[in-house]
Amino acid sequence: MRFIAKRLCVTLITLVLVSLFTFAAFTLIPGDPAALILGTEGTEEQLAALRLEMGLDRSFAERYFSWLRGFLTGKLGNSVRFRGEAIAAMILERLPVTAALASLALVFIFLIAFPLSLAGIRRGGSLSDRAVHTLTALNISFPAFFLGILFIWIFGVILRFFIPGAYVDYREDPGAFFLYLVFPALAIAIPNAAILVKFLRTSIEKELRSLYARTAYSKGASPNGVLFRHVFKNAVIPSVTLLGMIVGEVFSGSIIIEQVFTIPGIGRLLIASINSRDYQLIATLVVYISFIVVLANTLADIAIQIIDPRIRVH
Repeated sequence: MRFIAKRLCVTLITLVLVSLFTFAAFTLIPGDPAALILGTEGTEEQLAALRLEMGLDRSFAERYFSWLRGFLTGKLGNSVRFRGEAIAAMILERLPVTAALASLALVFIFLIAFPLSLAGIRRGGSLSDRAVHTLTALNISFPAFFLGILFIWIFGVILRFFIPGAYVDYREDPGAFFLYLVFPALAIAIPNAAILVKFLRTSIEKELRSLYARTAYSKGASPNGVLFRHVFKNAVIPSVTLLGMIVGEVFSGSIIIEQVFTIPGIGRLLIASINSRDYQLIATLVVYISFIVVLANTLADIAIQIIDPRIRVH
């Protein structure tokens, strides 16, 4: 309990610092957000009214603490970029889309990483072992956005498995919605799965050379018995921390993929808010992404403690 309380305090401090630095960064950027929104046709009266509405006449500290108070109470106010829309409603509308994309990507990561990590592991230098090493090295070098563009060209334009840009809302047709997310989720999953495969295989190979594995072999245990009863559990423990980082990467990495596949999730909303310098909306979305990343790493540390209490995570 003491460890969990300590981690929660670190999470809270991290989120406060992230929100503060985000507000400060966008305040220091040159330019007038009101003029950017109204364009060249905005009059001085309109600019003054919009600056007043955005709170630009107040000091940075006043605007920051006003937003922080609203964030903690759930009263996030209205977006200036999307006139008349409540920030909380906008996030809640798009959150299921990003959550579905990230969840599907995580499923693909597990389905790809764990079988490939075990493929050819006991026959070093075999065809399957060399194939896994080659695929892993190749996929690590491909960023998610490049794979997304490649998937659109091959499976969308050439093979016509889906229509690029023809996003289907989950409330209209859940089946078509998830089918459209398959290729964006794969684009996110493949590079992350490749990293996990490389890490897991290294851990498994190291454990197979350990003394306890040799002892199990000498007592007549089968190769599969040693691998799955003893080695795999110990090899997974170092990978739990990496999994926490991957979860955060999946949620934050969906920002670019949503742009590539025109998916109306949290990522596209964040890009739109940055372009219009909507400070309150930017800070809220950045804190949301930071919360996911920090929470994933915190849960990974807690999981390590549960799997092996002898390990002390500081």
